[in-house]
Amino acid sequence: MQITIKENAVKMLHSKLEEGQFLRVMVTEGGCAGLTYAAELGREMREGDRPVLEQGGIRVVSDANSSKYLDGLVIDYSDDLFNGGLKFTNSTTKSTCSCGSSFSLSAFPEIQAGKCKS
Repeated sequence: MQITIKENAVKMLHSKLEEGQFLRVMVTEGGCAGLTYAAELGREMREGDRPVLEQGGIRVVSDANSSKYLDGLVIDYSDDLFNGGLKFTNSTTKSTCSCGSSFSLSAFPEIQAGKCKS
């Protein structure tokens, strides 16, 4: 699995993460393209969580369902006044919505009306 954290994101996360914390990345059904990324800072692993990356002192964990969508993920950070924050892009994205907050991936089940169509 290939995941990259850009330098801007590493710097920001170092300033926010406390000792023992990590970044949890989740993928959920939603948005007009079918899938969305979400992230939160965590201290305790949840059932099903597993480490997926450690880079620059940043540990990233994800659950098994989300992990299958993380290959090719690039995590960046922008401090722009509008739309600032962590940015998630994926080289395997088939399509995104016009605002860029949701996506679909090649070779995965099609999402219609928020539900997976296998």
